[in-house]
Amino acid sequence: MASETFDPEVLFNLFLPPIIFHGAYTLNQRRFIGSLGSVVTFALLGTLITCGIIGACVYGFTRLMVLLGHAADRDFSLTDCLLFGAIVSATDPVSVLGLLSELRVDPDLYTLLFGESVLNDAVAIVLTHTITTYSAIGGGHTFHTSAFFLSAGYFLAVFAGSFLLGFIFTVITALLTKFTRLCESPLLETSLLFLLSWSSFLTAEAGGLSGIVAVLFCGLSQARYTRHNLSSEAQTRTKQLFEFFNFLGEMFIFGYMGYVLLTFPHHVFKALFISGAFLAVFASRACTIYPLSFLLNLGRTTTIPRSIQHFMVFAGLRGAVAFALAVRDTSTEVRRTILTTTLLLVGFTVWLLGAATGPVLRWLDIRLIVTGRADTTPGLWHRLDYRYLTPALTHSGPPLTDSLPLWCGRVARLLSSPRAYEDQESLREADGTSSEWGKAEDQQESINTEPEHQEDLLEGDLGLGTSPREA
Repeated sequence: MASETFDPEVLFNLFLPPIIFHGAYTLNQRRFIGSLGSVVTFALLGTLITCGIIGACVYGFTRLMVLLGHAADRDFSLTDCLLFGAIVSATDPVSVLGLLSELRVDPDLYTLLFGESVLNDAVAIVLTHTITTYSAIGGGHTFHTSAFFLSAGYFLAVFAGSFLLGFIFTVITALLTKFTRLCESPLLETSLLFLLSWSSFLTAEAGGLSGIVAVLFCGLSQARYTRHNLSSEAQTRTKQLFEFFNFLGEMFIFGYMGYVLLTFPHHVFKALFISGAFLAVFASRACTIYPLSFLLNLGRTTTIPRSIQHFMVFAGLRGAVAFALAVRDTSTEVRRTILTTTLLLVGFTVWLLGAATGPVLRWLDIRLIVTGRADTTPGLWHRLDYRYLTPALTHSGPPLTDSLPLWCGRVARLLSSPRAYEDQESLREADGTSSEWGKAEDQQESINTEPEHQEDLLEGDLGLGTSPREA
């Protein structure tokens, strides 16, 4: 009798997207935008560096395995090692953030860790697909220049296309909630936001793009724009709905992870490979955080303290995304070795390092650090967002008739909210200086606010204890 098995694709397509979307949707928008450069640097450049360091280090250990007779010469290629590096470069500091939410820690630490983990997961997934594509078009055991550039182009095209697709679904949702009377039915508002956000994932996958990247940027932009068009009750319902699916997805993935660890019949334990993987993971984290922090501090108004850098190195946990990537393909012995090693890494980082988070926080005295509010100096992106995107997609901001050229007058009048015209004079004054721009930003954040306690959780201290203004 054939035994029934669980298809890992269901895990990747059903349970992983809600986790990614929830992480993006619940990011503190003000602090995330204020730290956007640092977060993107750690998530994008840091993931590429981590993948390269892990791949090179593990490849060196596979060469040692060949010399000692523990593996054949062509068992592990450099591409296989880089694939492993891409898989385990996906950090998942859920356990650490769970502890941070109960302690009075620096909000910038929360933003850097949470923002990095959310974006990093998407980058790791696309990077994994890119390396797989490179291997499939002829770059297995030897380097092919054409295959490399085709893969690099694939990486950029998939990332850009998925980003654009996710934002398109946000535009559709925002306009529907802005110009219809859905606010009279919170259930319809919640259903529309959920279904269109999920559709971004399905459409991207059907079009050969990355559904995870699409749903990630859809979650970021839905929180930035669509959430402000929802009624107070719908905001609460959507937050609770996404929290529920996130919790359900994490519980199932970690439960299935334990099931695979105990019952998978084809585990491959290679001591040297596992040792090299553990060494490479921790070394790559240090070689990424410290140099990038040094470079970022050269241009940051508020520098990243050394204690926060130490904790970011410590908090590079591996979790659901790394496991979901590793379990998708176990057809060869190399892939089964990668799965077994990934399971051991996830278990070690989550159970042992996660349990040590509290003592490390106390030892580093991070709870005593409060850096204040995020920098909201109106740069290019801030002005683009304030003058064009926010007025077009929400009821806030200056009327588009003041921002767009005269020949766009009909479109500007169509997209501008009547509420924007009511506030036109005060918003025009706010457009002058950075401090006044911050006041206008505060006005946008206050639209359709949730109850006081929930608003403090989302926009104040992020549930970390006393907010900076109370410290």
